[in-house]
Amino acid sequence: MEADELSERLLDLAARIGKVVDALPDTRLGRHIAGQLVRSGTSPAPNYEEACSAESRKDLIHKLRIALKELRETRCWVRLIIRAELLPEKRMSEILGHTDSLCKIIGQSVVTAKRNEVAEKAKSKRPSPK
Repeated sequence: MEADELSERLLDLAARIGKVVDALPDTRLGRHIAGQLVRSGTSPAPNYEEACSAESRKDLIHKLRIALKELRETRCWVRLIIRAELLPEKRMSEILGHTDSLCKIIGQSVVTAKRNEVAEKAKSKRPSPK
């Protein structure tokens, strides 16, 4: 998947989360979830953008991990909305599927970046041919 396509998917998720937050009931639970979800659900997109301009492999991995952590938190809040029946399950299941898919993609990106980091370190330790 191209970086631009992933950026767009993360922005789509953030926009959808914004609409969900505005649709949550004005109850103690609804307000609590809204506050948490607006932060975690809109965070992966800018964190991924930062990862795309990382200053090092280590910085890239760190920022991708933050994006993944926020996606996982978002997934938890969406599951709670479904479990507590705060919004229609059909609407939330679509967002849950989208979030799961993004978790897998970003998670695989972390694995690949770490593998490349290890390969670079191993390559730099090899003696150069004379």
